[in-house]
Amino acid sequence: MNQCGLNILLVGDDEDDCFLTRAVLNEVYGDQVKVEWVSSFEAAKEAILSGRHRLCLLDYHLGARTGLELLREALAQGCSTPIILLTGHDDWDVDVEAMEAGAADYLVKGQFGTRQLERSIRYAMGFAVERQKTLEALRLSQERYALAVRGANDGLWDWDLTTDRIYFAPRWKSMLGYREEQIGDSPQEWFSRVHDLDLERVKAEVAAHLAGKSMHLETEHRMLHEGGTYCWVLTRGLAVRDDQGKAVRMAGSQSDITQRKAAEDRLQHDAFHDSLTDLPNRALLMDRLSQAVGRRKRRADSRFAVLFLDIDSFKFVNDSLGHHTGDQFLIAISRRLEACIRDGDTVARLGGDEFIVLMQDVASTEDVLSLADRMLEVLQTPFLLDDHELVMTASIGIALSGANDESAEEVVRNADIAMYQAKSRGKAVHVVFDEAMHAEAVARLELDTDLRQAATRQELRIHYQPIVSLRTGRIRSFEALLRWQHPNRGMVYPDEFVPLAEETKLILPIGLWVFRSAAEQLRRWQSQFGTTPPLTMSVNLSCRQFSQPDLVFQVERLLLEARLDPSCLKMEITESAIMEQVESASSALTKFRALGVKLALDDFGKGYSSLSYLHQFPFDTLKIDRSFVSRIGLNGENAEIVRTIISLAQVLGLDVVAEGVETAAQMVRLRDLGCHFGQGYFFSRPVTAEAATALLEESPRWLDPASQSAPAILLPARSTL
Repeated sequence: MNQCGLNILLVGDDEDDCFLTRAVLNEVYGDQVKVEWVSSFEAAKEAILSGRHRLCLLDYHLGARTGLELLREALAQGCSTPIILLTGHDDWDVDVEAMEAGAADYLVKGQFGTRQLERSIRYAMGFAVERQKTLEALRLSQERYALAVRGANDGLWDWDLTTDRIYFAPRWKSMLGYREEQIGDSPQEWFSRVHDLDLERVKAEVAAHLAGKSMHLETEHRMLHEGGTYCWVLTRGLAVRDDQGKAVRMAGSQSDITQRKAAEDRLQHDAFHDSLTDLPNRALLMDRLSQAVGRRKRRADSRFAVLFLDIDSFKFVNDSLGHHTGDQFLIAISRRLEACIRDGDTVARLGGDEFIVLMQDVASTEDVLSLADRMLEVLQTPFLLDDHELVMTASIGIALSGANDESAEEVVRNADIAMYQAKSRGKAVHVVFDEAMHAEAVARLELDTDLRQAATRQELRIHYQPIVSLRTGRIRSFEALLRWQHPNRGMVYPDEFVPLAEETKLILPIGLWVFRSAAEQLRRWQSQFGTTPPLTMSVNLSCRQFSQPDLVFQVERLLLEARLDPSCLKMEITESAIMEQVESASSALTKFRALGVKLALDDFGKGYSSLSYLHQFPFDTLKIDRSFVSRIGLNGENAEIVRTIISLAQVLGLDVVAEGVETAAQMVRLRDLGCHFGQGYFFSRPVTAEAATALLEESPRWLDPASQSAPAILLPARSTL
């Protein structure tokens, strides 16, 4: 080590000792060393702290004070100069104490020579360098820690369990809206701000970790913000333990998770609420209903009710005004239903236009019926949406809690069954479920299952009922009527299964099969009999069939396959079928007319808008409903309505078919009124294709219309179709 310019401070109150030490230094370093001697405590302290010297040789004896005291004070005040303490030969304890205090080395006076002094100085200089590096590293580490604490998004804390004081980093405090000086170092600064509902749990989790029952502390809780609101935080911590395993310190962090909790709450809300109306959805409803069922099983006096609402004819709103208005309508309905219920009850949206109300703590059935009446009333009050005034009704099915309720699903099923009963009774009413309805629903399900298999089992049949010219007595047309030869029930008529086929959309493949079979049969009859004008066929068209976008294309293809003139096919449509699908019906009827297919308005007179449909759609034929035909007689009573219909048809250039002709008197009266055609049991009930062929072979068989009776084999076994 190059010691050029070595500046050494020599401290001691014994001038002789200092002279000898200086002599040894000169012998070792010669002119390269510069020695400064001071003898007093304060002067030595000032010289050491000045930083002018690269080394200090400090004598233990300094008069009233000791060199050891000077060593400690100098190091405490940041002295970086290496210090070698000079002691007596019997000062072993002092030597040890000096080294512990931070001396670079020690030498025994009178026992060191040039070699020992040179070694000690070299060691001290090296010691100083290493200590400086250590101090610098510590300083940098402390700076980095301070920067990390200030720059961290988490608020750090350090709890000294022996003194029960906590250091809270500035970020910990600012996270709660406080300045650094506003929060002290007491644990109460933390626990006093924990939400009352979370405090007991947080303290228990801290205690469990300090007791060694958990690997680390991790807890989510609410903390009081300076502004008076609460924020959510995540607190993590880890304890430091002594040799006996006792926690003596715990440090950790606090993170603001308010936004995360808000997002989680939003996700939780969305998972259990309808996105359009913000009402509880099926999942939340079923959870609350399951709890109500459980309470009912535990307590016989705990009663509830479920009201299943379906908005009547809601589809018309979407079809006519668009889905945006439909959505706004559903929202408005939701708000009105919410206004009807009590605190603790639930209004849920199942989807579409279906809603369920769970009524808790039911005192009497009358209370439930009163709620149902109130909901029907508020829904019938006009809604004003997008400059449209809408009046809507609902059908409500009610299921009252019973001792035998097995599950929430069963209760909803019962309310659903009752709702369908309400719809079948004319809508805008409420119906309370009973077990007979369940039996009927089961039978309906069995019928649906059988109907789905009927086509593959070839159980479906087509019967044909003749339409007779009242002028000539000849069969001019047939109406194709669907029948079902059930293996167990026998013959099943359309009024029993067609509504079910409509609801399940089975009517679409069945209807196509009817078209194909009737067209093929008509072609065979035309080939066999070749009547002029040609024989025609009437086929009924349901409202569900109008929903098929390719309906007209399918019918056109079947006509081509059967090689039939389109004018030989007549589509019979009821007013109710048109009302269910106004737009699609209008489009389909216009295309049928363009194709050449004839159109008949069936059951004319039953509805309230039949006259408007005569102008709106291109019909060729009116079929007078059987209810009017049954009331006319030879003396002319109750015939005025029929006369008016026939006169209207003549003005519009339409053919008229009277349905339900059952007596010769009715036939004669209709002919006298100018009716063109008759259809009914007086002529023939619907029969198989073979029996209909026999009728064609005998036609005309009603050349004497004055006859008061038909052949016995044709008298009706049923009064209605």
